[in-house]
Amino acid sequence: MKKIAITTGIISGIIVSAIMGVSMAFYSSNANASHSMLLGYASMLLAFSLIFVAIKNFRDKHSGGAITFIQGFTIGIIISVIASAIYVASWAVEYKYFLPDFMDKYSAQTIAQAKAAGASAADLAKQTAEMAAMKENYKKPVFFTLITFAEIFPVGLIVSLIAALILKKKNKPLVA
Repeated sequence: MKKIAITTGIISGIIVSAIMGVSMAFYSSNANASHSMLLGYASMLLAFSLIFVAIKNFRDKHSGGAITFIQGFTIGIIISVIASAIYVASWAVEYKYFLPDFMDKYSAQTIAQAKAAGASAADLAKQTAEMAAMKENYKKPVFFTLITFAEIFPVGLIVSLIAALILKKKNKPLVA
């Protein structure tokens, strides 16, 4: 079980990180986060779809055609943790070396969207203060790691739950 989960987790992490790298390259020249976020979450779903493959592979080839919900969910969680860790590490490198002004651009875009939506002066002031606090917190390694992990891990958790529920299968007793 561990080998399948670790291998699949690494592959999932590489997939989501590669797509994130490409989408952020476009973001840095375009500064439109809505398309990048949509692509980002789609890439997470694509990468985590391998959880279904891993659970089914383990069930059919290594577990005699049977798997409990807990076994399937465990495989999914291991994959999700590994892929999420790779995603966090990849984003840390990309942010530090290639997009150090990301939070400035993101903040400016968020405030511009609020203005365009007709936010009041008080709402804009509140939004500006929140974005300034977010930029300061983003400089802290623990906050950076937790917030980035929280972007991706819940997607893996949900896919793990669904896959484990769909693919659980009991051994049928032999009838003599």
